[in-house]
Amino acid sequence: MEKQNRMARRLRCAIYTRKSSEEGLDMEFNSLDAQREACEAYVASQRSEGWTALRDRYDDGGFSGGSLERPALKQLLKDIEDGLIDVVVVYKIDRLSRSLMDFSKLVEVFDRNNVTFVSVTQSFNTTTSMGRLTLNILLSFAQFEREVIGERIRDKFAASRKRGIWMGGFVPFGYDARDRKLIVNVEEAKTVRRIFERFVEVGSATVLVRELRREGTRNKQETVIDKGYLYRLLKNRVYLGEAVHKGAIYKGEHDAIIDKSLWDQVHSILGESPRKRANNTRTEAPALLKGLIFNETGAAMTPTSTKKGAKRYSYYVSMDVLKNRETGEETAPSRLAAGMVEGAVIAEVRRTLQTPEIIRHVEAALKKEGVQKEDATVALRDFQLLWNNLYPAEQARIIQLLVRRVTVTTAGLEVDLRKEGAAGVIREMITPKKLEAAE
Repeated sequence: MEKQNRMARRLRCAIYTRKSSEEGLDMEFNSLDAQREACEAYVASQRSEGWTALRDRYDDGGFSGGSLERPALKQLLKDIEDGLIDVVVVYKIDRLSRSLMDFSKLVEVFDRNNVTFVSVTQSFNTTTSMGRLTLNILLSFAQFEREVIGERIRDKFAASRKRGIWMGGFVPFGYDARDRKLIVNVEEAKTVRRIFERFVEVGSATVLVRELRREGTRNKQETVIDKGYLYRLLKNRVYLGEAVHKGAIYKGEHDAIIDKSLWDQVHSILGESPRKRANNTRTEAPALLKGLIFNETGAAMTPTSTKKGAKRYSYYVSMDVLKNRETGEETAPSRLAAGMVEGAVIAEVRRTLQTPEIIRHVEAALKKEGVQKEDATVALRDFQLLWNNLYPAEQARIIQLLVRRVTVTTAGLEVDLRKEGAAGVIREMITPKKLEAAE
């Protein structure tokens, strides 16, 4: 009776298959099918023991055995935890895992759920100490084989890089990949050279990125160029016709896009601290309110700056003070920090552009020029964002178009705006173009 009960017990067998590469998976009968057929035949031979193959398939095509991050394996483990499986059947042990550590985790799951593991071509029983020893020996050789393959690949990669051969991956902007070689893309190469040359001229990644965005320049993935991408491009030695592997530099088999002289100029600038380069850029930028700001007596306030240590401070100073003229009575401050007063003027401009009167005026004026009302509305709303994307010369030009006069009084600032210029400014900001540098 006991023997009949044991024979009558149904053991649900889940067949797991895996193939590292995707090659051949689109064939009518592939490696996964061959593995499953062999496992089904083995399960059928154990029918007298109550073994039955489940219809659910657990196939991982194109997944390495060096990791447990496989969709079919995860589903298999979930079904085991749910009590739906009694036996896991594989063609070879390395189909389930090539890592000794990972396999120990799997065996722990199997033991916790009273699941037996069977390899069709390697006979052992995981419930006995001898079976576990055999399993560990087989896994050790599987992991050893995986590590040896990895070393061979790394050695081949290093040898190829020493010969200057491109080994795949993302194709650099300025090149195309043909027959596993980098070929210069003429149009993109022009852009790369111009980026290097322009960086030497402006000396600032921030300014250059703004220019590239205004011009609509995009990278090989058709996305806008940001500072991170720009720095990676400027530091990529592939443009010198070189190949780099683990810090070592080799002559590449592809053609260079820039020469060594231009590369050295760019990296001489990059060698300076970002703060120093930013200070240089700000020093060369025009004063935002030059010719627009006056005190109560009508005297102009001129831009000036002082340097303390490595830091430069900018101010607007009344000509009354510079020329030692007597004002005769208490007046407004004769010396103002440039950042404070410029920020106040920009805030007033932004506030005025949000008033219903200006919004109606701009929308009506731009409508006559064929600009959609929605575009004008968005530009007015996002003025600050658009403003931040302008380089200093453009910002100074915009202020000259919008501000008639700024008067410093004892009560504060009085900003007289040219409201009629708002439509023209918004039109230019909607359709960015390269503006002439302010004189």
